[in-house]
Amino acid sequence: MSNHRAVDLFSEWAEKGRDVGMEKGHSKSVKKMISLAKDRISGHFSAIDVGCGNGWAMRELQSVSGCLSASGVDGSDTMISKAKLIHPQGDYFHGMLPKWIPEKPVDLVMSMEFMYYLKNPLDFLSSIHDAWLKKGGWLVFGVDHYRENPPSLGWPDSLKLELATLSESQWESGMVRAGFVEVQTLRFGKEDDWEGTLVVLGKKR
Repeated sequence: MSNHRAVDLFSEWAEKGRDVGMEKGHSKSVKKMISLAKDRISGHFSAIDVGCGNGWAMRELQSVSGCLSASGVDGSDTMISKAKLIHPQGDYFHGMLPKWIPEKPVDLVMSMEFMYYLKNPLDFLSSIHDAWLKKGGWLVFGVDHYRENPPSLGWPDSLKLELATLSESQWESGMVRAGFVEVQTLRFGKEDDWEGTLVVLGKKR
C-alpha cells in the first residue's frame, strides 16, 4: 500500500471543498466537546484547536462565552490559507505537528479528528500536557477512528495512510501516562454499528 502524507491529503481535500463536509459531519461532536470543557473551566479562558483545518471549530470555540482568545494550527498550508480567507481576523498558524509548540500555554487544547494521523499520538499527549497547557488546563479531543468502531477500521486502506488504530482503553491509559488527571472517555453520537465519536478529556494538575 502506497501512503500519502496526511498533510497532502488534507490539502487535496481543501482544494476540492471537502473541508465543508468535515464541518457538517463533525459539528455536533465538537459542540459536545466544547460543552464538556466549558463545564470544567471556570471564568475566562484561552484555547487552541489542533489540526484546525479551515478553522471552523476554532471559530465555534471563539463564540463561546468566556473565551478570551482562540487560535488554530494545521500542517496543511492550503487549509490555513482557506481559514485566513474565511476569517481574516483569525489567529491561524501553519506548523508541522507534533513538533510545533505554541508561544504561550493555554487553558484549553481541543482537537477533532486529528490525533490518529500522528505516528506516535500518545507521545504527543505528553507534549500537550508539558508544553501547551497552563496548570489546571484541559485537553479534549475526539476521534472517529478507534478499535471499537468497526466502520472506521478500513480507513487506513481506503485513505492509503498509516493511521494509529488505538482502543478506548489505550487512549485513556495514554492520557494518564502523559500526566493528566480526571481523565474521562465517552462515545457520542452512536448509531447502528457506528460507535460514535470517542471523546477523551483530561486536566493538567
